[in-house]
Amino acid sequence: MQRRQFAALAAASLAAPALLAQDRTVKIWVGFPPGGSADSVARLLAERMRGSLGQNVVVDNKPGAAGRLLLGELKRMPPDGLNLVLSPSGAMVIAPHLYTNLPYDSIKDFTPVARVVTFDFAVTAGPGAPAGDLKAVLAWMKANPSKASYATSGAGTVPHFAGVLLGQATGVPMTHVAYRGGAPAAQDLIGGQIPLMVDTASETIEHHKAGKVRILAVTGEQRAKALPDVPTLKELGINTAADAFFGLYGPAGMPADVVGRLDRAVADALKAPEIQEKILGFGLVPNHATSAQLAAAQAEHLKRWEAPIKSSGFKAE
Repeated sequence: MQRRQFAALAAASLAAPALLAQDRTVKIWVGFPPGGSADSVARLLAERMRGSLGQNVVVDNKPGAAGRLLLGELKRMPPDGLNLVLSPSGAMVIAPHLYTNLPYDSIKDFTPVARVVTFDFAVTAGPGAPAGDLKAVLAWMKANPSKASYATSGAGTVPHFAGVLLGQATGVPMTHVAYRGGAPAAQDLIGGQIPLMVDTASETIEHHKAGKVRILAVTGEQRAKALPDVPTLKELGINTAADAFFGLYGPAGMPADVVGRLDRAVADALKAPEIQEKILGFGLVPNHATSAQLAAAQAEHLKRWEAPIKSSGFKAE
C-alpha cells in the first residue's frame, strides 16, 4: 500500500509543472515598446520581485495591436506562473466590446494575479480653446460645433470613451480625433490645432506646469496627487468619471498557491517607498489589489463601458 501511495505521489509530482521553480525565469511580458508607462512599471516590478521570489524575473516586450496580440499568445502558454502579462485595462474591458475577432476571451482565458496601478485622465485645454474653466470651454464648443473636438492617444482606448462620457454628460457632441500616441496629440494641442485633449496626465502635466496648456479637470473620483489644485469632473458638477488600471495576468488555470505567491511579491514590491515614488512620477498611482479583487474590478469595468461604447457608434477596424 505504501509503495502504491509513494508511486502515486511521485507520478503526480512529475506530471505537475515546475511551478515557479527557483532555477526557472519568470517573464513579465509587455505588449508595448520599451520606454512607455507599462514597460516602466513592469521593470520596476521585476527588479523588486526577484528578491521576493528568490529567482530571476525579466521583462520582454512584444508590441502590437495595443497588447491584444500578446494576450492572444498568453492564453496558450502553460499556467505555471512563468509567463505573465502586465496589461492595461483597455485590452480587458474595452476591446471585448469593440472587436468581434478578438483572439481571446478576457474573462475565461486568463488568471488575474494582481492589480498594480490605477490612474485616471486629464482634460486639458490648449491655446486653441478660449480662456476660462472647463465649463467655459464646453460652452464655447457648444456654440461652435465645428471646433468641438478632442484629441486622444488612439481610437478605441479608454481616453477615447472617457471623452464620449464627457460629451454625453454635458450635452456637447465632441468629435474625437485619434493620434498615434499621446506625444503627437499633445504637440497639436500646444500648437493650437486642436482645442482639447483627454489622456493620461503624464502626457500633459509638464506642459501644464510650463504654462503651455491648462489641465482643467481630472476624470477620477478624487483629485490626482500630482495635481492637487485641479478639480474632478464631479466637483465641477459634471456627473461622470473614468479611470483605468494595469493588471498582472497569467494563463487560465494557474494554481492558487502560485497566484498567491506572485500576488504577495507584487504587494511587497509596491510597499517600497522608492517604487511608490517612481510610479507616482509616471502619473500613475501604486494601488495593489489581490487576484479576486482584480477579477471583480475587471468585471465591473467591463460592464461599465458597454453602454457608452455602444452609444458612441464607434466601429473598430
